[in-house]
Amino acid sequence: MANEPIITVVGNLTADPELRFTSGGAAVANFTVASTPRTKDGDQWVDGEALFIRCAAWRQLGENVAESLTKGMQVLVQGRLRTRSYEHNGEKRSSLELDVDHVGPSLQFATAKVTRAARGQGSYSGGQSQRQEPQASDPWGAPAGDPWASPSSGEPPF
Repeated sequence: MANEPIITVVGNLTADPELRFTSGGAAVANFTVASTPRTKDGDQWVDGEALFIRCAAWRQLGENVAESLTKGMQVLVQGRLRTRSYEHNGEKRSSLELDVDHVGPSLQFATAKVTRAARGQGSYSGGQSQRQEPQASDPWGAPAGDPWASPSSGEPPF
């Protein structure tokens, strides 16, 4: 839909992402992000009430999330809020879920090494990384035939 509000949440993963597949074969990674606001009160920091938001990352993004992120990591998640209705013990209930468009590790207190994922190979391996090594001697690590690779002159593209 057009004009849907996009929100960004910064917080920590409460558990490892759980990867599942629909009957049609589409991957979906479900995870929860806990975001706790902090305010300074005099000389010390005070934690506010935590917000727990359930997230769903679909298809290749979901596979990448499941392979890359683990419990406790601080992440930035951006997406659209969705309302999900369900019944529990005969009572109608609803919950909010974030339909994730983008997710990445926060680099405020950590570092990350980004590796381009191989597409269409279903690279999820149940938590063990299957890093794809470059297929060419490109100094910037891009696979052979990559249209976004650096110029052949060996100079950085920036």
